[in-house]
Amino acid sequence: MNNFLHSFFLTRRTFVAGWAVVLLAVLGFVWPLFFALAQAATVLLFAAVLIESVLLYRLRKGISAARNTSAKWSNGDENPVELVVTNRHGIAVNVKVLDELPVQLQKRDLVFSGTVAPGESLRFHYAVRPVQRGVYAYGAINVLVSTPLGLVERRYTEEAGREVAVYPSFLQLRKYELLAIHDRLTLAGVKRVRRLATHAEFDRIKEYIPGDDRRSVNWKATARRGRMMVNVYQDEKAQQVFSLIDMGRTMRMPFNGLSLLDHAINASLVLGDIALRKDDRAGLITFSKKVHSSLRAGKDRGQMLRILETLYGQRTDHAESDIEQLYIEVERNIHQRSLLLLFTNFESVSALHRQLPHLRRLARKHLLIVVFFRNTELEQDLSTPASDAVEVYNRTITEKYVHEKRLVAKELERHGIGSLLVRPEELTVNVINRYLEIKARGQL
Repeated sequence: MNNFLHSFFLTRRTFVAGWAVVLLAVLGFVWPLFFALAQAATVLLFAAVLIESVLLYRLRKGISAARNTSAKWSNGDENPVELVVTNRHGIAVNVKVLDELPVQLQKRDLVFSGTVAPGESLRFHYAVRPVQRGVYAYGAINVLVSTPLGLVERRYTEEAGREVAVYPSFLQLRKYELLAIHDRLTLAGVKRVRRLATHAEFDRIKEYIPGDDRRSVNWKATARRGRMMVNVYQDEKAQQVFSLIDMGRTMRMPFNGLSLLDHAINASLVLGDIALRKDDRAGLITFSKKVHSSLRAGKDRGQMLRILETLYGQRTDHAESDIEQLYIEVERNIHQRSLLLLFTNFESVSALHRQLPHLRRLARKHLLIVVFFRNTELEQDLSTPASDAVEVYNRTITEKYVHEKRLVAKELERHGIGSLLVRPEELTVNVINRYLEIKARGQL
């Protein structure tokens, strides 16, 4: 009985019909004919509600609903979801589907409707874009079912409490993975850099084809074969590439819905994959006022999974990051000269100076590149002309802030530390470009 009461609803159409019957009954006090009509209408309405209720409740499970989506979502990307509603009634029914999305998505108006033929299924599609990593818990799929008459609705509740884990952007990883497999990274904005043979390992000798570097002609092989042969070089292998990710308060700032930390995590994931494809060793360190996680550089097949699982659980905190703790961790565990890409966000030159001694110590033994972010929202404000004194003041402060970022980059370069000042949305491409440039020029 309780299940019936929780699933049984009278529609607006029923209440409108009921008020029409009441109106006829009132008019019947003046004109008796209307009272007779009211009595007949009451019987018809009651009979219609009863018949429709029997049609909807004669099967214990007349409607089933399912939610099809992957067990893991990719953070910052559009993830497809499919709702499937199946009708087991012997008649066509109208359905209204309300999917209760996880609270993190802040959306409560996802409603679909349609008509399902007997024995058929109806499919609805939508996409979700999570902007935080973690576990997302769905509510129920609520399906309100009515016959074409539409006087009664029956509610079905399905799949309440289903959980989906949101991981760093593996969809972006797959995109770059496919481009790398087919040697088409240039389609994503990755630049081709001419490899310097003096800093590369010899690979093999092959026949010259137009476009090959004539400086790599192997004259002895050419004399033996009677046709022009050239040396082929490849980048040095087994070099170590570490992503050092700052998880302090400066990385909580959001851009395009994602925090700077998540932009850095997504870029680090792709960088690790590209490094492994170059036969290098990829590693990871996350830190704020202390070191949160440290993953030794590796190149085996399980390294990408370890990187993904490590990045999945990282969270920012409100503390100011201490690069001295990072230096101690690097000094203790990284003994081979390595490429260190430090993802952080210096807001001012004074903030840089507090950490500069430790950065210089890191740069003595390793090739350090400091990756920090341009504030694209502030830069957009500079394109709008000021119209009053307040806007002039705000524009001046904004220009000072933007200029401060450029000064940080120059200060790093002055001390022999590489820098990369990038837009958050262009982070991955710029990081890959810098890594490939370093490899091609043999700087590591």
